[in-house]
Amino acid sequence: MPPPGVCLNIMEARQKQKGYGSFANPDMFLNQDYRQLKEYCVIRGVRYIDDMFPPDRISIGEGILSPSDLARVEWLRPMKIAPQPDFILDGISRFDFGQGILGDCWFLASIGALTFQQQILEKVVPIDQTFDAKYCGLFHFRFWRFGKWVDVVIDDKLPTIDGRLIFVHSKDQNEFWPALMEKAYAKVCGSYTDMIAGTPAEAMMDFTGGVHMCIQLSDPPANLWDLMCRAGQSLSLMGCGTPQGETPANDILSNGLVEGHAYAVTGVKQMMSQGKQVNLVRLWNPWGKGEWTGDWSDRSYLWQSLSAKDRDMCLSVGDDGEFWMALEDFCKFYTDLDICSLSPDFLDGNSSCHWKTTEYEGRWVAGTTAGGCMNNRDSYWTNPQYRVKIDGEYSERDGEKNVLLSVMQKPDKRNRHLVENLHIGIAVFEVKEQHKAQKGKFPQSFFNQVPVAQTKTYMNAREVVEYFMLKPAEYLIVPSTFKANETASFMLTIITKAETHSYENSGDQKDEPVEMLKKTVNVEDDKKRKTLFRQNSDRYEEVDAEQLQMLLNEKILKGDLKSGGFSIDACRSLVALMDTSTTGKLNGAEFVRVWKKVVTYKDIFFLTDVSRTGTLSLSELRNACEASGMRIKDDMLSLMALRYGASSGHMTLESFISLILRLDCMHKIFKQLSDGKDMHLKESEWMYISMYT
Repeated sequence: MPPPGVCLNIMEARQKQKGYGSFANPDMFLNQDYRQLKEYCVIRGVRYIDDMFPPDRISIGEGILSPSDLARVEWLRPMKIAPQPDFILDGISRFDFGQGILGDCWFLASIGALTFQQQILEKVVPIDQTFDAKYCGLFHFRFWRFGKWVDVVIDDKLPTIDGRLIFVHSKDQNEFWPALMEKAYAKVCGSYTDMIAGTPAEAMMDFTGGVHMCIQLSDPPANLWDLMCRAGQSLSLMGCGTPQGETPANDILSNGLVEGHAYAVTGVKQMMSQGKQVNLVRLWNPWGKGEWTGDWSDRSYLWQSLSAKDRDMCLSVGDDGEFWMALEDFCKFYTDLDICSLSPDFLDGNSSCHWKTTEYEGRWVAGTTAGGCMNNRDSYWTNPQYRVKIDGEYSERDGEKNVLLSVMQKPDKRNRHLVENLHIGIAVFEVKEQHKAQKGKFPQSFFNQVPVAQTKTYMNAREVVEYFMLKPAEYLIVPSTFKANETASFMLTIITKAETHSYENSGDQKDEPVEMLKKTVNVEDDKKRKTLFRQNSDRYEEVDAEQLQMLLNEKILKGDLKSGGFSIDACRSLVALMDTSTTGKLNGAEFVRVWKKVVTYKDIFFLTDVSRTGTLSLSELRNACEASGMRIKDDMLSLMALRYGASSGHMTLESFISLILRLDCMHKIFKQLSDGKDMHLKESEWMYISMYT
């Protein structure tokens, strides 16, 4: 049985700090260790079969093939398909392969772009794989997935009909790296069906793990050409797409372009034509055929206007899917351009500038941290907040863009087609002098100002990117969904040209509880509590969980409880938290302490229940925690809501009291057994505390 999710999250965070998930030390996808599996198969002389992505109809998925064709599918190893199979033949090229019946042109276009960048290619495709003496039917590939590199293991059984590959296939039947790479990515997505439909940016990010910029070609920046030239000269991949037609079909237009189709940008070149400079873009259709027929196409008369040298260098006549077109036509007939690069240095032409990257992982949780867009005035402030200070000096002539922000949604589903991307966006607010002393989350009143930068529209995309100029100052970055109360995980990436200092802003950085309650001593009340205790305690002057349950429900909180009162399990937990003598019972002093805390937290509960429902909404819970003297970070607040909240998203009085008592107790345990930062326990000590608190 795997450990609980909270434990897995801590393990993942620690592993990331140690370098796990980096390219040099990738995570094992589905915990499959390539080296161990390889060694096992070679020693035993067996061919590997992947039980995590088995060669069957489940791995193909539904909707690609008819039931009759699906029944004809046979999974074959390469030596059953080709006479002399090899992983790579004569290097890797975009012309090595063509698309099969699977609608994954977005993925194959990205591979086409990848073939131009050998350094990036070798990160994704370990090129030392062969069909030599140590061949055992086992291959692996590496992809960047939502903040970490993963090593993906597959067997080499490929789906065929009548002995022919039904998905991507090489033009040389003996070359298999494209089909195996497609299979590895299908495994990451959940099935081959899960690869249908997408954008080049998705795969290009998974090939680089770097910086992504999306440019809407209907409104391109003035420096588009310079940006494309810099990207072409750096470790970057470029892809683009045509607009979808009236039907979902990939219809071919009269100009040769395919509607709703992904293309790779494979080159940019500036030429002299008839005494004028012309900017040309080279594109590649992953079908391996089908080309643009307009200006600067393979048979365009305009090629005769170039020098023989330029013409020979660029022109290649043949229906291989690759063609040139003018930048103006590129912007006219394509909707967007995606650039993904290992480094943000392509963003400007200043080679001496080194951009700085900071990443955060966060989560929108319905009721606690999913405040929605700024239209939701009452809840917008509850969204995750990130505070950043940009250093340096500024002058008006510096008005160039210096900050790139990215918010990427992290899926919570194994299969890609089940993932529903929410509409997401980002807003940036300046923290002015009167707010700089603020500790913890900025309240609703802070957001009466206009943001200094924000996304133009909220988009239901995997990633939203904004690139703009911010002068040196302190800012608050707020990523949000468009609608309130939508739950999802995300990654925020902050890339800046200047030196910056940033941190997640949901709680006081010291993580110390703030004492907010005034303690008063009432002698008469204490006498009443002791009298009640003596009347209901046993002959040893102690009360157990059953007696505590009766006292809480029928005496102390009578009339205040709306949902059946404290359960026996809740009372056992309260006894364990307050039992200093480890007897399973409370003595007089312990009982009085419990009573005082219960009454105090009851008063806080009703004070912060502004809706007067007799329960706390999850937004009211934050205020109740603050009033109890606890400043809680967003991730902890979300966990508390999951553990103690009802399915309706509200929390009862008894759940709130149990929660705050446990929170207070666990903090005190940490304070007593730690050095203030870390706590070291033997296994027996850990078990002792965790099983009886």
